[in-house]
Amino acid sequence: MDESPKSSYYHHQGKIFGTYYNIRYCATENLQDSISAALTAFDHSLSLFNPHSILSAVNANRDTVTDSTFETMWAEAERIYILSGGAFDITVAPLVKAFGFARKCDQVATIRPETIDSLRAFVGFDKVQLADHKIIKTDPRVQIDGGAVAKGQSCDMIAAMLRRNGCKNYLVDIGGEVVAKGVNDKGHPWRIGITKPNLNNEGAQEELQEILEVTDIAMATSGNYRNYYYAEGERRSHTIDPRTGYPVQHSLLSATVVSSSCMRADALATACMVLGAEEALQLIERAKDASCYLIVAQNDSLIALKSANWEEK
Repeated sequence: MDESPKSSYYHHQGKIFGTYYNIRYCATENLQDSISAALTAFDHSLSLFNPHSILSAVNANRDTVTDSTFETMWAEAERIYILSGGAFDITVAPLVKAFGFARKCDQVATIRPETIDSLRAFVGFDKVQLADHKIIKTDPRVQIDGGAVAKGQSCDMIAAMLRRNGCKNYLVDIGGEVVAKGVNDKGHPWRIGITKPNLNNEGAQEELQEILEVTDIAMATSGNYRNYYYAEGERRSHTIDPRTGYPVQHSLLSATVVSSSCMRADALATACMVLGAEEALQLIERAKDASCYLIVAQNDSLIALKSANWEEK
């Protein structure tokens, strides 16, 4: 008689890092405690919402030692910073804060050029370094925001934990960044939607641009269509170009990237949103281990642009 434990599909959801997570997996036991422990450990390292995290200590210039989670994020952030020519930069936080997208639009539009110039003096990945498990800044006002890689990295960490526990079928979704492997509880590929940007009716229910059926994938999406303001007759997104200090003004609304890790996909998607469609496609080609699906505004319609290798995902 076979007394080996039977596998079941489990589903856990909750809130972490200021966003929501949904995790589905097939296992011989409930792994909720292991998932919670992994998320808590990640929060202790890289959360901006946790005043006691390593990242918060670095930003407050408190003496602290970095851990492996922080250093993994740092290494990938540096790689994408170099690959993107500075379009991706985790020190952009002071500029994002200055433009204050949580405030009213008329306040945002009055930021003076000299203010931006003064902030750019302490924005730049070249103004910080990691040495002997410590962050060294050229200016104490340098602030680090790992948000553009953290959700993807946390997906990778949970996926790795599930694999260590023998899981071969799972879907990890944290704030829209996804790692999927195997099949769902119906034995079918996992279905992942790419949201259709909505430019005209903010209160309308979200529509999907496309639904992907996947079995092994690490994917992240970055978009400009939910958070923006109008200034001088132009629509400006919440994405700040760290090279200029100003919000980007191109027509790229959404970038979905598939790559070798969700952390890398997350960073590349952000870099794409800074660069715009044409340069984004060039970036993905240089990355070699990535593909992308871009949604661009063209007059009153939307068009999709795909990297040459998108269908190979």
